[in-house]
Amino acid sequence: MVECWHPSELQALALWLQMGEKKIISSEINGEISELVLDGGFVVPKEISKNDGIVAQEIAASNEAFIAPEINSFGQSFRDYNAESERHKSVEEFYRLNHIHQTYDFVKRMREEYSKLNRVKMSIWECCELLNEVVDDSDPDLDEPQIEHLLQTAEAIRKDYPDEDWLHLTALIHDLGKVLLLPSFGELPQWAVVGDTHPLGCAFDESVVHHKYFKENPDYNNPSYNTKNGIYSEGCGLDNVMISWGHDDYMYLVAKENGTTLPKAGLFIIRYHSFYPLHRAGAYRHLMNKEDEENLKWLQVFNKYDLYSKSKVRVDVEKVKPYYLSLIEKYFPAKLRW
Repeated sequence: MVECWHPSELQALALWLQMGEKKIISSEINGEISELVLDGGFVVPKEISKNDGIVAQEIAASNEAFIAPEINSFGQSFRDYNAESERHKSVEEFYRLNHIHQTYDFVKRMREEYSKLNRVKMSIWECCELLNEVVDDSDPDLDEPQIEHLLQTAEAIRKDYPDEDWLHLTALIHDLGKVLLLPSFGELPQWAVVGDTHPLGCAFDESVVHHKYFKENPDYNNPSYNTKNGIYSEGCGLDNVMISWGHDDYMYLVAKENGTTLPKAGLFIIRYHSFYPLHRAGAYRHLMNKEDEENLKWLQVFNKYDLYSKSKVRVDVEKVKPYYLSLIEKYFPAKLRW
């Protein structure tokens, strides 16, 4: 696979990022102090509008509901990429490498290689357990093993959307593609696995975090790629857009090619949950089609749990495991090709 790669990409792939006290968020409800709980730590929308296409911001009356925490477990604002800290320095270095080396041609080759699904054969739960070995260097809010975050997110959504079992499972598996960091999956460097994603083949929007480093990307001065639409047409649909390679696209390929019965909204969440320029800043919406617009509503609901459920509260894995195993059996084959 690598014999035709540009030398700078080979060098970059060989790089690994070398990379106090944790604060527990608490809130006072009816005179009692509670640690950050598994509803994600914020007041959440309870319904999705079926009429006007807008996510309804209706909050169910609950003594347990409380406003989103303003700081993460490092004592800083969520997704604050300017906070002065040692972790901030490593996160910025991560994005420098990511923005330099994620090119259109690189992503095309990675998609072709990993779509073969010829590396490992295992179940969804086996993959969940593998994530105990993974820590995401791009995340300024979290330094715990990924399995903790998966269960926190899934349990948070389960409490507020008890009837949407597909969404519970989507939350559990949305980050499984991070196994790309492990030897059996190619041991890719962090910049090729995690972090916010963005389109290739068109201009880099300024909403992308640490945008300044794109100036060193070979695509930056390519006249075919540096206009708003680039090689795409307005309304072409995100399925036709090349997005930077990482765990999102890999897990989407695994789920789709193994015949999952998750609804399209679930696959959309898996594939674009790291596409923050879109679902947080509204960038690149001109490339979306009507189906993307519908699926985006669910992604925006999911994102609140994905972000704010990153806490130090532990989930009893053995207690919830039977429930998630039943969902895996419902929506996936027993063994998947990875």
